Amino acid sequence: MSQSSIEAILAKRGDILPSPPAAVGFYVPVLRTGNLVMTSGQLPMLGKELVFTGKVGSEVTRDDGYNAAKICCLNALAQIKHCLGSLDEVRRVIRVEGFVQSAAGFHDQAHVLNGASELLVDLYGEAGKHTRFAVGANELPLNAAVEVAIWVEV
Repeated sequence: MSQSSIEAILAKRGDILPSPPAAVGFYVPVLRTGNLVMTSGQLPMLGKELVFTGKVGSEVTRDDGYNAAKICCLNALAQIKHCLGSLDEVRRVIRVEGFVQSAAGFHDQAHVLNGASELLVDLYGEAGKHTRFAVGANELPLNAAVEVAIWVEV
């Protein structure tokens, strides 16, 4: 299969689209219904390794949280490619849902989730602009620092 134009942009940026991570529970990692594709929550996994764990604002820096969100987004894009065959099938990014395992007093969840949002806009331009929520959480699965889910229109 030839490289899509979105994957070419990723490569030019120095980013690698990983293999889609396996589910860590009893759910499907990506689902298509009609012209919508949505991912389950993606963690900052590189291969089988969870690379950012702990609370952002104490064990994890704000900027490492940003990088964790970017990795989560790359994993979500890998799920979407697995579902569609090509990231070029995405017409519009609709929504990014983000959870940040936050230390007490950490209030910069929006900056952390920009790691995902900025990547999507860099890849898709105007069609990458989306609605979003960025929520602070006390705990996340596997002690992940960040969890991100994405909805796209195809």
